[in-house]
Amino acid sequence: MLKLSDLNVCSKDDFVAALANVFEHSPWVAGQAAALRPFAGVGQLFAAMVAAVDRAPDELRLALIKAHPDLASRTQRAAGLTVESGAEQNSAGLDRLSDAEFKAFERVNNAYRAKFGFPYIVCVRRHTRDSILRDFERRLPNDAKAEAQTSIGEICRIAALRLDQLVASEDKLPVHGRLSTHVLDTHSGRPAAGISVELTELSDLGQSRVVARAVTNSDGRTDQPLIGGRPVPIGRYELTFHVGAYFADRGVPLSDPPFLDRIPLHFSVSEPEGHLHVPLLVTPWSYATYRGS
Repeated sequence: MLKLSDLNVCSKDDFVAALANVFEHSPWVAGQAAALRPFAGVGQLFAAMVAAVDRAPDELRLALIKAHPDLASRTQRAAGLTVESGAEQNSAGLDRLSDAEFKAFERVNNAYRAKFGFPYIVCVRRHTRDSILRDFERRLPNDAKAEAQTSIGEICRIAALRLDQLVASEDKLPVHGRLSTHVLDTHSGRPAAGISVELTELSDLGQSRVVARAVTNSDGRTDQPLIGGRPVPIGRYELTFHVGAYFADRGVPLSDPPFLDRIPLHFSVSEPEGHLHVPLLVTPWSYATYRGS
């Protein structure tokens, strides 16, 4: 990562080269921010870059929007995306779409471009594939002016995440969420250690995909959040707890097969930068959950 202290003292050319693609193919944003150095923190740097976009003339803002690629475009992927765009689209699984998902993305991409004349833009690190498609449909009825403003907002979200990954600073941009869990064995009255946990992103059109696996520790928690250090993508999930083996290992008398073996909890995420805690209170014959914090 780049040190903010180094960016504050380097030449303007080096500053622009380092931050040229925080805003896709638009080094002019970094160029305008360079004149406002030094920055006390990355938050101040990001605010300067956003202010440059906000005061830009309409034609330059439109060029910034048009600099972005279509989502899940096989033609553009073959031609080569920027490193940043490729990583972002891959994070949402857009490089691994089913045929049905690809056709759905192609349909909405074409409908969106036909209406607005520029690509649909969304911060894909904040979404699952299904929620991107729902967002497409929700935004299609908008007028061009509203959609251009929404696009700029999404571009700024993308830029914030890119800057967070690129620049080291004592302050942090508020771009990370967290998904955690905790298992309490209410049969014995103690935290449940050694339970295998699996988090799956659910999909209507394509294959669901496992995004995290972990085992609970002595406190009944996972050593690391199931999702952390990034936004928790908007979407539907299944969190599966393998409790049968846990109770069997502790010599609890169980039926054969056990009444509860694997417990799947279905829930949704709507706040990518929030902290969602999904605990499990379990006995060999019952369980409960709630939205924690």
